[in-house]
Amino acid sequence: MARYELKLPKMGESVAEATITNWLKEVGDKIEADEAVLEIATDKVDSEVPSEVSGVLVEQLFGKDDLVQVGQTIAIIETEGTDGGSTEAAVATPVAATSIEKEVEAVKNTIAAPVDFSNSEKFLSPLVKNIAKEEGVSLVELESITGTGKEGRVTKNDILDYVKNRGNQQVVATPAPVVEKVIPAAVSIAQKAVPVSVNGGDEVIEMDRMRKLISGYMVASVQTSAHVQSFIEVDVTNIVKWREKNKNVFEKREGEKLTYTPIFMEAVAKALKDFPGMNISVDGDYIIKKKNINLGMAAALPNGNLIVPVIKNADQLNLVGMAKAVNDLGNRAKMGKLKPDDTQGGTYTVTNVGTFGSVFGTPIINQPQVGILALGAIRKVPAVIETPEGDFIGIRQKMFLSHSYDHRVVDGALGGSFVKRVAEYLEAFDADRAV
Repeated sequence: MARYELKLPKMGESVAEATITNWLKEVGDKIEADEAVLEIATDKVDSEVPSEVSGVLVEQLFGKDDLVQVGQTIAIIETEGTDGGSTEAAVATPVAATSIEKEVEAVKNTIAAPVDFSNSEKFLSPLVKNIAKEEGVSLVELESITGTGKEGRVTKNDILDYVKNRGNQQVVATPAPVVEKVIPAAVSIAQKAVPVSVNGGDEVIEMDRMRKLISGYMVASVQTSAHVQSFIEVDVTNIVKWREKNKNVFEKREGEKLTYTPIFMEAVAKALKDFPGMNISVDGDYIIKKKNINLGMAAALPNGNLIVPVIKNADQLNLVGMAKAVNDLGNRAKMGKLKPDDTQGGTYTVTNVGTFGSVFGTPIINQPQVGILALGAIRKVPAVIETPEGDFIGIRQKMFLSHSYDHRVVDGALGGSFVKRVAEYLEAFDADRAV
């Protein structure tokens, strides 16, 4: 017999950890090669971890809801064969049982009793909660930490510093210091738990994991960025005519459906090259200018949740390449087949609110980006058309672009100029363009 260490696989350059959401195999179960052993979740994507070998699961080194680092051993599988097996997956030297027991015991000792962090009046990010749970930090301790983030929020570095120096300090449950500043009424209300009346006819449903994450991200974004919006109406008649004329030819030749989304994404990528000040992120008092243009495209999932897969280096794609990228990410999002790295590294986001009939919207910025563009529904409307012979009324295809941007670093001149440039690219679309 030999023992195989099942490790948390690398899921992308920017993904360093994942949470175990469900064990598909229990101790003693037989496992076939490439069979899924457990389900994991990163901040945005759920996926499965398969075994590279056949054998029997003999140890689970982590439990459900535990946070695991990439490369950490999460389970031990006993395989058939000698200790010096020929497969790369097999571990040459059997893991001593006593060593495994010590490792499991060490893991158990780091896991504190379940703590209901929702009782805290502070905003706590999912990452901070996970670290607190893993390190056994109680709610009283967590609330005693002086946060260095905006509005005194506890950051990842705050809690890691606290854990590091934990043995040298005594935790005293003291009220947070009074901050001498005016807090807007809306923020003050949002931070307090408001009692909800429930009668016999109401149904109480707990949010699923992804909805809780989305909820936290949205609240954090509103509290972090100074949101402001610019709106512009765009005549997309040429685009509508071109697509109607070419969509069947395009699908027959490329094997891909031609939607409006890649056309819009192409225009956004061009505008970001013209206005690199929109392709940035904010880290405290520092502005980070992004080298690559990676466009996030918000996609609704069948369960009602939202996910934002990312088109990497979008400015380097032609329309065919953009259509293939949009369709691939959109289809895999609906089927739950996105990889963690598919949702990482976005520098600007586009959301299509027109899919659901909305004329325009005021989207919330996807942190740490500084802008997001909402595409409204395309409508036939009467419009004034200017010609050398005079003005007349005609039927045109029009839509609204709604641009939300972070007023901390993007002023109206840049935010308005950027969305205007997107509109100019769309209105200048060549109706005779080759497919």
